[in-house]
Amino acid sequence: MSLKTKYIIKEISKKDAQDIIVREHYLHRKAPCSYCYGLIEVATGNIVGVVMYGVPASRALQVGVCGKENAHLVGELTRLWIDDSAPKNGESFLIGNTIKMQGFKILVSYAECRANHVGYVYQATNWLYTGLSAKRNDYLIDGIENGKHGRHLLDSYGGIKKAREILGDRLVSVERPRKHRYVYFNCGKKDRKHLIKALKYKIEKYPKGEVVKPSEVTTTIQSDMQLAWNI
Repeated sequence: MSLKTKYIIKEISKKDAQDIIVREHYLHRKAPCSYCYGLIEVATGNIVGVVMYGVPASRALQVGVCGKENAHLVGELTRLWIDDSAPKNGESFLIGNTIKMQGFKILVSYAECRANHVGYVYQATNWLYTGLSAKRNDYLIDGIENGKHGRHLLDSYGGIKKAREILGDRLVSVERPRKHRYVYFNCGKKDRKHLIKALKYKIEKYPKGEVVKPSEVTTTIQSDMQLAWNI
């Protein structure tokens, strides 16, 4: 039985998507979500996969892809989860059938090096590989990851200066683990040609399971991750 016969893909509520992601995805936390879709098993009606697209948490990310003039076009594939019961190509089936449904012209997504992810699902769905993400720092309280993006954590305290005044030595700066970065242009040939010219990153060959050097990936933050079928 083919995937198209056994499964359907449809838009699901943001609440349902976030609930499933928090429960099932190895990060166990919400993510920006503007569009969300479920992979649904026809026979049972069960949601066995979720993909979420949203506005990136970082404005710098939006500007960094194709410049300030195109920043408003940039979205991010923020979460992808597929249940173990789904077939191996369920991830690419879900992405491939929703990428045209969501509303962003430029998409960026990442594969976690520290989780041994290379991003084969993006390669299978024709994303462009643009190397590793830049070296940046994250801010943690007492060295503990609390589920907030570093910028949002600082904003909740009124900025870095205020956060340091309030938290003192409890505010810890750590190097953010680098990730494989992929970009997809969801538009016609003319716009795609224009946006590729505006792309600020060099297009590189797909990585094929290379081991990233320890100096390129920081493993300061340790997580008990469930790796199967997640990106």
